[in-house]
Amino acid sequence: MQKKGVQPSFKRYFVDALSYMALGLFSSLIIGLIIRTAGTYAPDVFYLPLLVDIGQTAMDLMGPAIGVAVAYSLKAPRLVLFAAVVSGGAGAALGGPAGAFVCSLLSTELGKLVSQETKIDIIVTPFVTIVTGVGAAMTIGPGINFLMTSFGQFISWSTVQQPFIMGILLAVFMGLALTAPISSAAIAIMLGLDGIAAGAAAVGCAAQMIGFAVSSYRENGWSGLVSLGLGTSMLQIANIVRNPLILIPPTLTAAILGPVATMVFLLENNPAGAGMGTSGLVGPIMTVETMGSTPEVWTSIVLLFFVAPALLSLLFSEVMRKLGVIKLGDMTIHQS
Repeated sequence: MQKKGVQPSFKRYFVDALSYMALGLFSSLIIGLIIRTAGTYAPDVFYLPLLVDIGQTAMDLMGPAIGVAVAYSLKAPRLVLFAAVVSGGAGAALGGPAGAFVCSLLSTELGKLVSQETKIDIIVTPFVTIVTGVGAAMTIGPGINFLMTSFGQFISWSTVQQPFIMGILLAVFMGLALTAPISSAAIAIMLGLDGIAAGAAAVGCAAQMIGFAVSSYRENGWSGLVSLGLGTSMLQIANIVRNPLILIPPTLTAAILGPVATMVFLLENNPAGAGMGTSGLVGPIMTVETMGSTPEVWTSIVLLFFVAPALLSLLFSEVMRKLGVIKLGDMTIHQS
């Protein structure tokens, strides 16, 4: 197994592979939603129905994109990588995004084991990869999809029953997942978060991104403001390891704004936007996709995704700087 690069571990499967799965999601489902939304909401004079079709096509190819992304993260040989397209597609068809992930992972690892072991490798390797992927999709795919959607529905139901507590929990933990080296986007999509549960999650992610962007402005300037605020707060991981206390301002902000989103503004979102926050403006765009383009919705977006996270995180970080627990340079990011 070591010779073939099959080394099971939590990091390899649930950090690295999940992170690459998120790239596959963004390159298909999420960007497709953005393109479709642009085509739908463009002014009539600029209306481009072609964008709607292009976006829908990208969304429909989510499974194959996940398959390739997962196989690439596992350093699959060429034939395994190409065959993983089928595994991902079958997994998505029968098990949703989570099914695509699991089926791609299983088929890739088994495909690697047989790769270049026979003189008819061009037949054996894709055969094993595809049969494993499709077989897994047929046997465990529906069960995986049922478990993930049921859990997502439970979270959404819990948010309605306990909007204050669940608003805090979703905002805090999804925000932390976004900043950690795992994929909050993949988690949200696999769980199928929607409604006000997705709204709280998206606000929590925005609190981390905008919070770090504004709080660290004196260290990182405009480039950091854009990289953290519209890119990812994951850029702060090394600094968090050195001083975990810098997580307090954006996390406390998420805990405050989560229930505000669920109880005051009744902010809604969808699975694609729930784990993205302000990354690429996906969270706000998906809010419009879900709730429509009205003055009230835009006011909620400006306040909960940008203004409130910036002000609260800056306030908390300045207090901590005054107390000496956050020092100048603690949030400096080093971009290559």
